[in-house]
Amino acid sequence: QVQLVESGGGLVQAGGSLRLSCAASGRTISSYSMGWFRQAPGKEREFVAAISRSSAMTRYADSVKGRFTISRDNAKNTLYLRMNSLKPVDTAVYYCASSEVVITTNYYEYTYCGQGTQVTVSS
Repeated sequence: QVQLVESGGGLVQAGGSLRLSCAASGRTISSYSMGWFRQAPGKEREFVAAISRSSAMTRYADSVKGRFTISRDNAKNTLYLRMNSLKPVDTAVYYCASSEVVITTNYYEYTYCGQGTQVTVSS
């Protein structure tokens, strides 16, 4: 079993940047592909980004492509999401998750998920 804890969220002005971290414990994340999802109030959880075990492959939602970068440090058992040029529509709770699939944008193919970290972007 993997325990995932997100951090790095907060309040930022539009155009600003944040870096989210997801610290894993219990098992090494090198065994999993990893992803970020987000959920805004009143909306369904949506895919943000995914990365394969070795970082060879990444996937991004069209809405964040070119602004967000997913990365991982398997030695530190940590996943990251660098978010630049933030917009008010990026406001949401951000979750990290692990999957046994090579890489996937489908939330239902992820096994473990953290509790989330709030990101609020003011206009």
